[in-house]
Amino acid sequence: MKNVESRRRSRFFGGVIALTIGNLFVKVVGLVLKIPLHNILGDAGMAYYNNAYDIYAWLFTIATTGLPTAVAMLISENRVKGNRKETKKIFRITMALFIIIGIAGMSVMLFGAPFFEKAYKIDNSAYCMMAVAPTLFFICVASALRGYFQGYQNMLPTAVSEVIEAIGKLALGLLFAGYALEQGYELPIVAAYAAFGLTVGVAAGMLYLIVTKLLFRPEKYDFEYAEAAETDSGVRSTGRIVRTLLLIAIPITISSSVQSFSAVIDGMVLSNRLQDIGFSEDITAQMIGNYKTLAAPLCNLPPALVAPVTASIIPLMAASIVSGNKKRTKDVMNGALMLTAILELPCALGMSVLSEPIIKLLFGDNASSETAAPLLSILSLAVLFVSMISMTTAFLQAHKLERKPILSMLVGAIVKLIALYILVGIPKLNIYGSPISSFLGSFAISASNLFFIKKHIGFIPDFGKMLIRPFAASVICALTALFSFRLLGFVGRDAALLLSIAIAAVVYFFVIFLFRALTREDVLLLPKGAKICSILERMHLLKKEQNG
Repeated sequence: MKNVESRRRSRFFGGVIALTIGNLFVKVVGLVLKIPLHNILGDAGMAYYNNAYDIYAWLFTIATTGLPTAVAMLISENRVKGNRKETKKIFRITMALFIIIGIAGMSVMLFGAPFFEKAYKIDNSAYCMMAVAPTLFFICVASALRGYFQGYQNMLPTAVSEVIEAIGKLALGLLFAGYALEQGYELPIVAAYAAFGLTVGVAAGMLYLIVTKLLFRPEKYDFEYAEAAETDSGVRSTGRIVRTLLLIAIPITISSSVQSFSAVIDGMVLSNRLQDIGFSEDITAQMIGNYKTLAAPLCNLPPALVAPVTASIIPLMAASIVSGNKKRTKDVMNGALMLTAILELPCALGMSVLSEPIIKLLFGDNASSETAAPLLSILSLAVLFVSMISMTTAFLQAHKLERKPILSMLVGAIVKLIALYILVGIPKLNIYGSPISSFLGSFAISASNLFFIKKHIGFIPDFGKMLIRPFAASVICALTALFSFRLLGFVGRDAALLLSIAIAAVVYFFVIFLFRALTREDVLLLPKGAKICSILERMHLLKKEQNG
């Protein structure tokens, strides 16, 4: 039994690591893609690409977020019961549902492209949207397969397929865009060719999952449930399975799709408001393309660091909740929020003070980088709150309060939309109103989640411990980076930037322990936390555990 538990935990953390690496890889590739793509398309061309991607992301979230989770849960439950017949039936029903949803989503994006183009008030942007439309069908089929594998706690196919998609998007997107450019096509068509690389990349990821499913042997993953005799009894009807899937999936889908839908509406409001205050359609496209290509992607990287922490604390919280150990539950939540602050605050402040050299390192020393740097300085300050959203949402979900984050997302979307409309409409602020509104929206969502946590769970975070010490350490880290960058200017801008980041990271590592911002209990929340504690103890950065 102990060996079974060990294998189960090993597979769980292996899956967490695989998904974390895959997630980071996808985000890095997404950023890397935009560097040469921006060189080809420019700020205006990237507006076509980004608008199409925002609509795709919204429809993708609606189509694929909740159902894979529901499928994974039902398959996992049936594995415990040994009901393999119902497991197979669930997969068949899910695949049929996803094919229908995929065709519907593809049709909406394909035939609705002219409507979306008018809403954005940017002519010829429909070509990109139509090029991306087939992706929704491919991703739906892929999501059904991912949910199936996740039901067996096999995260590797999901991670590998995501990597294939990312590589396809990078390589093929650039290849297609280069071809279109050589043919002398106009900018909107070149952008559509680049977007079609995403479609082909997702199709390749789907084909990999199909082959993996054909070769998959479920019995190899059922060793921990060997005591459950295989049974064909109690197989639910198709209607009942569909209802069960939807009851689980709909709240998750609504919660997740609020933000992606908000991004679509924000893009339309931003475009319209900039033109309302006197900017031409071409200048508006350039401004939005610059902001969404150079500044926004960089702020998506730090939150990926919190993913393994979120995945590892959920089972710990579930165990402490079931056992009724309220003190342990409180300690886990405080520790998770502390780790979030420690990981995200230095990234936020560091990107804010070094925004210009960071963007110039990636996108070159040009007018676009000069324009995007102050936008990144503002937007990066929202990084902590974006990460807190995922962590506090996990708290609510672990306490069976999964509908509360939906309300929080709605509050944040409303705050962001109102702020965007007002701030962008001020001529002196114009595009700068967008990162400010993003900051306010993220703050509103995390604050709303904390309100629900206090009201329904009775937990009030230790803000003194969670924010003050990590913030003080992060300020020292950011100042170290800034001064180091200026002092090392003689070695060249890019070399000075990399050296200053390395120096600041080392300083931050030791200051965190000097300020006693991180305790043994916090470190134990990390995957392989016990081993990390042992290393830190040998370095005399953590006190050794007292026995008795």
